Amino acid sequence: MKVIVDASNVAHFKKNENSEPMLTNIIAAVETLEARDYEYEIIADASLAHDIDNKDDYNLLLEEKSIEEVPIGNNADHFILNLAEEEHAKILSNDKFRDFKDEFLNIDSMRIPFSFDGNKLVMGKTKSPKKDKNILQHICDEILNQMENKRWGTFRDKDGLELTPLNIAKDAIIKLDDAKKTGLNNKIEGVLSKLPMFKEVMNMVDGVESAAPFVIFVFVHPRDYKVTVKNAGSISNAVSERLRLPKKPLIAVRNDLFTKPGTFNLNTLYSDEVMDYPPFNIEIRIDAFDETFIKKNSRNIASTVASRLGSWKFPFVTVKSDIMLEKPGDFEVFLERGEQDNVKS
Repeated sequence: MKVIVDASNVAHFKKNENSEPMLTNIIAAVETLEARDYEYEIIADASLAHDIDNKDDYNLLLEEKSIEEVPIGNNADHFILNLAEEEHAKILSNDKFRDFKDEFLNIDSMRIPFSFDGNKLVMGKTKSPKKDKNILQHICDEILNQMENKRWGTFRDKDGLELTPLNIAKDAIIKLDDAKKTGLNNKIEGVLSKLPMFKEVMNMVDGVESAAPFVIFVFVHPRDYKVTVKNAGSISNAVSERLRLPKKPLIAVRNDLFTKPGTFNLNTLYSDEVMDYPPFNIEIRIDAFDETFIKKNSRNIASTVASRLGSWKFPFVTVKSDIMLEKPGDFEVFLERGEQDNVKS
């Protein structure tokens, strides 16, 4: 492990009788780090050379490059934080760097606090890094972005409605009504014109034919999956009866990581539009901190991506830890050709 020593903070921790920061504090830090066989780098702001108690020895250490000063024009705290992030190092300091919390999100996990026991510096423990609460959504967004770049259209609406069977049925009717905008209404006009109350039905819905009804993808939070599946039959019946459809629409309930608990979102597709294969399989490379969590939720990622693509079949998701991704929340996504593409090639 490499440690950046915040020399000014360490030197000022204990002062001499003249209220001067002490070089022996820095030496004590070096002794502790060397005892643990840690690699280290000592960084000080320029003002320390004027304030330190033992100026001669301190200047000698500067000449030897044992201590390095922050380059002129740089904020010392920002320079140290940036250096630690670039070199994947910890920082020995009691400074909480509050002015830079927004830029450096995991300062507490980078910083090693310290105290003194007599003349010996005692290192504390870093805090656990903050978890990215939205990492699953961020991963799914990146996957969908890449698929859209490859010209695979995706359904991106994320504004959920309150989850009740009645609300799902109502929203499905609205979505079916909007289907006329897709140009499918010409296919089924002959079928619907034979139904009673044709005008009233046409005011509510276009785009359904008896041979190939619509498929309604219902997106719910994983917590709400089972109860929604239980009500799927009732929802299908309600939509079919209200619109007097020749065949009941198929309700496909999917775990969706964009949807908040207690809400739902849905996308209505003509059955011919639903893919029976995933266009891409997915490899997720993740930092070691998040690896277990992402693996645990890999099926939910697959479900979210499949439903947002309008695919029956889930993509195959693999999760691998990558030592190059060291910060919590770091990830990379790679797409590989799915079954249909492999068949064609």
